[in-house]
Amino acid sequence: MTTPARWGLTFPLDGIPLPDQRRLVEALPDLGFTDLWSMETAGADAFTPLALASVWAPQLNLGTAIVPVHTRGPALLAMQAAALAEAAPGRFTLGIGASSPVIVRDWNAVPHEQPYQRSRDTLRFLKAAFAGQVVDEEYETFAVRRFRLERVPAPTPPVLLAALRPGMLRLAAQEADGTILNWLSAEDVTTVVREFDQAGGTGKTVAARIFVCPTADAAHARALGRRLIAGYLTVPAYAAFHRYLGRDELLKPMWDAWAAGDRKGAAASVPDEVVDALIVHGDAGQCRDQLRRYVANGVTVPVPAVLPTPEMVDTTAEPRERRKAVAAAVLAVSPG
Repeated sequence: MTTPARWGLTFPLDGIPLPDQRRLVEALPDLGFTDLWSMETAGADAFTPLALASVWAPQLNLGTAIVPVHTRGPALLAMQAAALAEAAPGRFTLGIGASSPVIVRDWNAVPHEQPYQRSRDTLRFLKAAFAGQVVDEEYETFAVRRFRLERVPAPTPPVLLAALRPGMLRLAAQEADGTILNWLSAEDVTTVVREFDQAGGTGKTVAARIFVCPTADAAHARALGRRLIAGYLTVPAYAAFHRYLGRDELLKPMWDAWAAGDRKGAAASVPDEVVDALIVHGDAGQCRDQLRRYVANGVTVPVPAVLPTPEMVDTTAEPRERRKAVAAAVLAVSPG
């Protein structure tokens, strides 16, 4: 399989203080990486690490995957995105999405209401704001009164919308510059991209965060994968996504155990075949081959998210050895 024109990495990496990641980021272009994509859950915010990376490695494309549409006001979101687009002209992509009730409601004290409509309204507002227009509009989910972005980014940064099921995929295809996928197998990409293309997304960017544990220790990768899957795929939107993908019977025991309050039982009930489908693991060659399957099925920007290997979580190792383990893991998920 050929290497795509773009190949990303989820940033920042776990286990290393953010300032100490500079040398690693500086080395990424020589390893074949073209992109760095941030995330925003309960660690770093989506913008600060990319601002640092814009200086550390000015060759890299930068993207957010994702910024929740509820947790910032529309004007603040536009200003933060415009500032980063100005710092990395032509190299920044804003990825937005509906996120989840846990992140929006439970952690940020904002109602997680009308996620589809809020995503649509945010896309439309950003299009107008990035064009330098005075926005004086009553959207369905918010109103903006006479806002004009004072630092209009040039060129205008692309805006991608995270999507799982047909409704949001159609919105991304019709009103965004592409989509961002998450928590799916290489085979699932075919189903999702077909839906996206049929709605008008052909030729647009399809980025995908892909969880990778680059280790030959399958037991370690599967144990970690089960915990992650139980934590994420019990979120209603992800549960509905995997029912749409046909995993209802495979994941029903996990959902039932989780609903009964049995967290350990939920994780233990995740079958190996589900873990192996959703978590890339193996040696470097196996990981790269699996990542390229995502590309062959329609992903244009694969974005590996490195999960901790046994060496990375070895509490008896010296910090220097653990940093070396992180670097080895990054090398294993590089294009090669």
